[in-house]
Amino acid sequence: MTPYLSKLMIYHQVHQLSRDGFSISYISKFFGLNWRTVKRLLSIEDDRDYEKYLQSCSIKNKVLEPYESFVKSRVELYRDTSSAQMHDWLKEHFTDFPAVSPKTVFNFVAWIRQQYHLPKTDEVRIYAMVEETPYGLQGQVDFGVYNMRNSQGKRVKVYFLTMVLSRSRYKYVFFSKEPFTAHTAIDAHENGFVFLEGIPDTLVYDQDRVFMIDENNGDLILTDAFKNYQQQRGFRLHFCRKSDPQSKGKVENLVKYVKQNFLYNRTFVDIDLLNSEALAWLARTANELPHSFTRKRPVAEWEIEKPFLRPFGPVVISRPDAVEYTVRKDNSFSYKGNFYSLPAGTYKGRGSKVLLEKQGTCIVLYDLQHRELCRHLVSAGRGEKIINNDHRREKSQAIIELEEQFCSLLADPQKGRQLVSAIRQDKPRYVRDQLMILVQVASATTPQIVDDALAYCQQHGINGAGDFKAIVAHYLYEQTDEPQQQGAGLQLTLNPLNNQPPDQALIQPATSSINDYDMF
Repeated sequence: MTPYLSKLMIYHQVHQLSRDGFSISYISKFFGLNWRTVKRLLSIEDDRDYEKYLQSCSIKNKVLEPYESFVKSRVELYRDTSSAQMHDWLKEHFTDFPAVSPKTVFNFVAWIRQQYHLPKTDEVRIYAMVEETPYGLQGQVDFGVYNMRNSQGKRVKVYFLTMVLSRSRYKYVFFSKEPFTAHTAIDAHENGFVFLEGIPDTLVYDQDRVFMIDENNGDLILTDAFKNYQQQRGFRLHFCRKSDPQSKGKVENLVKYVKQNFLYNRTFVDIDLLNSEALAWLARTANELPHSFTRKRPVAEWEIEKPFLRPFGPVVISRPDAVEYTVRKDNSFSYKGNFYSLPAGTYKGRGSKVLLEKQGTCIVLYDLQHRELCRHLVSAGRGEKIINNDHRREKSQAIIELEEQFCSLLADPQKGRQLVSAIRQDKPRYVRDQLMILVQVASATTPQIVDDALAYCQQHGINGAGDFKAIVAHYLYEQTDEPQQQGAGLQLTLNPLNNQPPDQALIQPATSSINDYDMF
């Protein structure tokens, strides 16, 4: 069949399938065509117009036509070959291969597939329905992460651990503001077992670094903390293969359910409230509504499953002591011959410390209240500087929070926002520093003086926190009779002499009689 007749037949078949009610997506997959091509064919309604179009199309000579047999043989042998790999094979086997763009090779390979009916086939995984697990036998655990919004519209990332009993589909979720470590994941497990009122015989996990260092051909190497915890609790472990989420589909569906049903469009206030809302959602929806497959309420099935769970009792969970490290004044610390960065603001003066914990190939840094600061991969070299560029900014207080704090101290917040807006334009790199000065001055001065200073700044086009501070000090000076009190509220009153004059101040200098000078 000639290419002309082939294209004409496809044109009529595309229109026939469209009249039968099939979608453009289905038609494109059926013929192996791009959906834009199908859409273009459907836009040509008259057969004669399409015939004229075919006749007007000139057959172009293909630059890669001499290599047609090679490309065809490779595509026949390896159906999943990409055009990028074919391009490399052509350059490898033909020293005189012309310099063509990757798009040319892509188009030629696509033409070969269409010409000889060699569609690209993906490896199809064969699935089989499995029986329901016995009560109490298995639970599945997985992590999730989601970007929420707070009341100011700022993005807040939350992390969560989900747990589900495989038979009853009874669910649990625990949220955290920080990425899970081995110890925080253990705490989440304990909370989950309390919620489930028991422990299943086996727990199924991904190969997550929180729990496992290496698969080691079946001889699993667990993190020290999780290994000790598993031995104390006595449950069995089952780790899925890498990139195999289908083997724990129940908890994968739960992660998606939490994101789409609970977290979607929910405003973040604080992590404790979020966990309270999650427990209410579990009782109201996740564990109350009938499961879409079993058609049974998880809470009712859980009542049946509870006697089959292993009893849960409190145990003392051993935790390795974190080691203290000294923070250098450049917000870094030394570890095994290398220097690692810390978030800006970690150094708070001489004697600043952080806690270091080794987790496999990573080190995790905490402050003295055991709040995670950062983590680094351990460098194998010596004398290196391992720097996280995200550590260069002080993030303890957001700029928008400083702006709101400053405006809340004013009688007319709109004037404050105008000053901040001008500072953003004139000094964009120093907005945080300028705002900190503004907050300091406004907090230590009466609102009337601050408003007068703001009005003066607006009247004279002054856009700087330093000038604003000087103007406030001037108004304070005008209000007091004693010059030494200027800037009251901005400066500390020092009294190094304890109100007692020094002895030298009581010395009376010697005097001479004026008559002595008259004699001369």
